[in-house]
Amino acid sequence: MSIQSAQQKELPMLKRAALQVVAGGSAGFVEVCIMQPLDVVKTRMQLGGGGHNYKGVFDCFAKMSRQEGFFAFWKGILPPIIAETPKRAIKFVCFEQTKPLFMFGATAPTPLTFSLAGLTAGLIESIAVNPFEVVKVTQQADKTKMKEAQSTWTVTRQIVQKDGFGLRGLNKGVTATMGRNGLFNMVYFGFYHSVMKLTSSSDDHFKEFFRKFAIGFTSGTLACFVNIPFDVAKSRIQGPQPQPGVVKYKSALGSILLVYQEEGFRALYKGLVPKIMRLGPGGAILLLVYEYVLDLMKKKCL
Repeated sequence: MSIQSAQQKELPMLKRAALQVVAGGSAGFVEVCIMQPLDVVKTRMQLGGGGHNYKGVFDCFAKMSRQEGFFAFWKGILPPIIAETPKRAIKFVCFEQTKPLFMFGATAPTPLTFSLAGLTAGLIESIAVNPFEVVKVTQQADKTKMKEAQSTWTVTRQIVQKDGFGLRGLNKGVTATMGRNGLFNMVYFGFYHSVMKLTSSSDDHFKEFFRKFAIGFTSGTLACFVNIPFDVAKSRIQGPQPQPGVVKYKSALGSILLVYQEEGFRALYKGLVPKIMRLGPGGAILLLVYEYVLDLMKKKCL
């Protein structure tokens, strides 16, 4: 960490931010391509009703593979790929730039500093990526075979033509996205950087890789437990409504309450298993790729 801090000081702020953009985009691209199938399964399980009845993760995998084909697991992948570079740029740049705002007189960042900076980064990135999330969820909810499914551009055009760009169209469910991303990043960054400071680094590359992977995996897993009710609400708001022409799920908190009243507490944790399967290792992959790519580019620039 001390070497990294020294390197950061030697790089101009704009150049450092540019490197963070490239490293974040690279990390996001790798993570999305590897973990997208689990995101599709998670969304299907969260939607519930409307023919989306799955007994579990493996039942969902089996039915989708049999009914829609293998490549159906990558439905809706274009929106997150397109969104990942600005999303990760916003996430990491905002996190780094807002940390000084939450020092509260301390000489070094505290767990509260990391958590509040992560929360801020999550809230800001949500506004940028929400339109992509609306398109992605719409595509993931489509149960037709992959070769018959509508393209990303067609789905986007239909949403805009029908409901516009506002809170009924491409920005539908933005408050749920803010709740989901804000809470996730608060726990994710807060836990990861706090534990990294408390544990000792190793000169052994394998041990150091395992240390970072384990902490990143735990960070992503804990964040999933905290934010999944907002994720369920987001899927319900942005996905197909149970009754065509009737908007049942509207606000984030209202949707959470409605799901709880009608389906019980456990329904707020629908899709938790595939979410953890994705964002546990996905959280580790994201941070590892980001740190290693950023470190490599810094060495090239210095």
